[in-house]
Order: sequence, then C-alpha cells, then structure tokens
Amino acid sequence: MKKLLPVVSLLVGLAAGIGAGVVLAPLGGTKEDAKQEDTKAEKVNESSDEKKDKAGKKYEQSDYEYLKLTKQFVVPVVDTDRIAALVTMSLSLEVTPGKTEDFYALEPKLRDGFLQVMFDHANSGGFDGAFTDSDNMNVLRKALLETARKDLGDDVSQVLIMSVSRQDV
Repeated sequence: MKKLLPVVSLLVGLAAGIGAGVVLAPLGGTKEDAKQEDTKAEKVNESSDEKKDKAGKKYEQSDYEYLKLTKQFVVPVVDTDRIAALVTMSLSLEVTPGKTEDFYALEPKLRDGFLQVMFDHANSGGFDGAFTDSDNMNVLRKALLETARKDLGDDVSQVLIMSVSRQDV
C-alpha cells in the first residue's frame, strides 16, 4: 500500500495538469491566428494613442515624457526663529521626448533652483494654513515651472507635484 500511494498521487497530478492545459489552451491556436490577433491589438493601441485636447488638436500620448526627480524635497517652515514644521514634496517634470539625458545632467542645478523657490514660498507663508489650496499650489507650480524653463528651456511643459506633506514639529 505504501508503494502504491506515490504512483497514484503522480497519476492524479498528471491528470490535473493535462486537464488544466486543455481548459486553459487558447482557441484556434494556429500561428496565423496569433499573428492576426497581434495585428488587431496593434491597430487598437495606435487608435487609442491618438486623442484630442480641449482645442480639438490631435496629439499622441508620446508627445511628453515624465521625469521624476530622484529625491524628495524637504523644506523647513520657520516661525519666529525656530522651525515650526517640515514640508516634504516629490516633483516630476513633463517634458518633450528626448530630454532625459539633459534632465539628469542638470538635476543638481534644477534641485537647487527648486529648493530656492520652495524656501521663498515657505518664507512668504505659502506653507501655512490651508497650504494645499489650489490657488496656493498654482502659484508654487508657476514659480517652479519658470525655474525649470531657465535650465531646460521650453521643453518643460509642466511641473507636477506628486506628493506634499507637512509635519509640524
């Protein structure tokens, strides 16, 4: 009986594997059918990449690349000569394709400029109260975009704030 148990379990496992293969096998599995399916999928992807913006102008999804700055920014909020809070932010840039090398070559300079903008924003009270108010964030985005365009030119279309948090001390 002990010698028969491994053989039976082997046969049951083999039968289950064959059954799963039959049930999960693709229908009409010829190479020609697979090529036709791939061609259909490519056409669907091409048509979904083309969209229209608000003005009706066609653009493709590949018109922009999104480049994430490697580290978060930490900005102190100073109140009467002491640090009252720390604000952390993560940023990404929306740029025209092909600017990745330029971006990473200039990242230290970009980080320095962005930090200066954030320090100025914090010193003017931008991170006090309802600091995530859309008007307040738009002022910060605009200043960050101007700084990015000084270094990368008009290839930068937007500065995206990926995360922002404030920790009171």
